[in-house]
Amino acid sequence: MQTSAIKIFIFAALPCEAKPLINHYRLKKDAAINSFSVYVNNEICLTVTGIGKSAMAAGVAYTQALFPAIPNPIMLNVGIAGHKNHAIGSTFLIDKITDNDSERRYYPPLVVTPPCPTHSLQTAAKPYDIYPEDDLCDMEASAFYETATRFTSGELCQCLKIVSDNESSPAHNIQAKHVSALIEAQLSTIESTLTALGKLAESLSTPELSEYKEILNQYHFTVNEQIQLKKLLSRWRLVKGENRVSIGVDAAKNGKTVLKLLNQQLDEAEFYL
Repeated sequence: MQTSAIKIFIFAALPCEAKPLINHYRLKKDAAINSFSVYVNNEICLTVTGIGKSAMAAGVAYTQALFPAIPNPIMLNVGIAGHKNHAIGSTFLIDKITDNDSERRYYPPLVVTPPCPTHSLQTAAKPYDIYPEDDLCDMEASAFYETATRFTSGELCQCLKIVSDNESSPAHNIQAKHVSALIEAQLSTIESTLTALGKLAESLSTPELSEYKEILNQYHFTVNEQIQLKKLLSRWRLVKGENRVSIGVDAAKNGKTVLKLLNQQLDEAEFYL
């Protein structure tokens, strides 16, 4: 198995969520790995993490430690979620994640045309007794996104959620076969999402190395700050449509100021889908 070619990483909490994807992509379980169930082919790695934020965070970090570091890996969390009144089987890409325990909020940048509607989501450590008024709800997304963005650009970390329960059919009615059927029905949506993210990853794979080197020569950056700088320059090209930054980094006092200026401008940039 040529693990160096793997650039797509899919994470599912439950075996029944993973089963249709394993079959569709003809993934094989890596018998040498015991900590998590990891399935691979020449291009894709799928990890079954287990339920909950801690399990998801550990699964993402463990998987990334297994494989050679590559630029701009794609990371997709596929799973079920509840909603107060959305129909079962409704499918959404998540554009806002709220962690109910830490109150942190994350906004996965959607700079590709999504193949399905987008929606906000809340993540909690325990199952919900009462559905949120407007948001989808799950137990893993915030941990997935917070951990995944340590290893790749935020644009390449996405969550795709399929409604499995609502007030008319609550969570205690969920069965494994039903979950697998819901995921299987959305294989084309999942594939479209991965295709779009693949094209995006290609556009990010050739950053302006000359400008990167120029800035490194001008300011001191720690190793971690150098990684941040390269990611920010790649994002700048994608989001702003400009090959070189235009915010006066030459006037910055130090490397930390350069990163701050880039982050500030990118946070304020508008995306047009």
